[in-house]
Amino acid sequence: MIKNIAILGSSGSIGTQALDVIRQYPQLFKIAVLTVHHNAGLLIKQALEFHPETVVIVNQEKYQEVKDALLHTSIKVLSGEAALVEVVQYPEVDIVLTALVGFSGLQPTIAAIQAKKDIALANKETLVVAGELVTRLAKENGVRILPVDSEHSAIFQCLVGEAHNSVEKLYITASGGPFRGKNSDFLSTVTSKEALKHPNWVMGAKITIDSASLMNKGLEVIEAKWLFDIDISKIDVIVHPQSVVHSIVQFNDGSMKAQMGLPDMKLPIQYALSYPERINSDFPRFDFLNYPQLTFEQPDKNTFRNLALAFMAIETGGNMPCVINAANEVVVAEFLKERIGFLEMSDIIERCMSSISYLNTPTLQDFIETDQETRMLAQRIVTKY
Repeated sequence: MIKNIAILGSSGSIGTQALDVIRQYPQLFKIAVLTVHHNAGLLIKQALEFHPETVVIVNQEKYQEVKDALLHTSIKVLSGEAALVEVVQYPEVDIVLTALVGFSGLQPTIAAIQAKKDIALANKETLVVAGELVTRLAKENGVRILPVDSEHSAIFQCLVGEAHNSVEKLYITASGGPFRGKNSDFLSTVTSKEALKHPNWVMGAKITIDSASLMNKGLEVIEAKWLFDIDISKIDVIVHPQSVVHSIVQFNDGSMKAQMGLPDMKLPIQYALSYPERINSDFPRFDFLNYPQLTFEQPDKNTFRNLALAFMAIETGGNMPCVINAANEVVVAEFLKERIGFLEMSDIIERCMSSISYLNTPTLQDFIETDQETRMLAQRIVTKY
């Protein structure tokens, strides 16, 4: 059966790579919905190629441009944030790939789950912010959350067939980013251009900066807790510069499973879309002879403080992961504009964590208000630098 797919964020790195996968398998996948925030030109191009039922241009100022370009087609054009929540509920949609960046993915993902749509999750912030709420809703609605992040896809693949076996440890691997091994003196002068030079992966700007600061690993730890329903004490991060071992699961008998492969996001995207089947691909194959050494080391949480702050946030619980996520989104945007330094991102995040009121059992509305309050505070702190 053909799977009808809605891609939220089709202009980003994950969205465009997902379309590369789908393009290869027209007999398996059909695009039902495409959404972008402001890249009207790319949305028009994608729509004319894939002929979805509906497209959404979130930026309402670009609505008429898209509408006029697709006037000769039967494609429905919508705009605005509310349209994202609407389209994921369409009856023709089978699976929703959430490739939006940041907090913006939360409400559309919840709406899709409530509409009983399976989720291919590339928006880790959804579980970072509201993991308990989202996973509970998924269980209540019989919805599968299929991870697209390479690390979580690796863990997911290692756990297939192991439902009745106890997990002792999850090891999430990190490349270490472009600044692995550097000290604080070095990091105090790095630029956003330098931070965007990831050694192994091709990703969007926000996630690339998160990778450089190790915040990406911190967010992945929080996401893994909720995805795999595991205590935070059983999750660890190890630096693996070659990015060949994507993550490791250790079971209660001491045995370990690792999922390995060349660093290519198309593989976890394809696995999430085709699950439970594995389909043939022409992706480059890993050759052990090209990697005579695979190395591992401890992350430097003292220098790369974002990782330690993320562990602190999930151990605190409540709305604290929402605080760290909102503050991080602000500081990454400001660092990319070179308004603050690399190390100052951690300083501002920590100040927000100590200033925002703690809520032990937040509701969805509490998450929305916490997100807004934290962003305003972080922005005020930035202006003082």
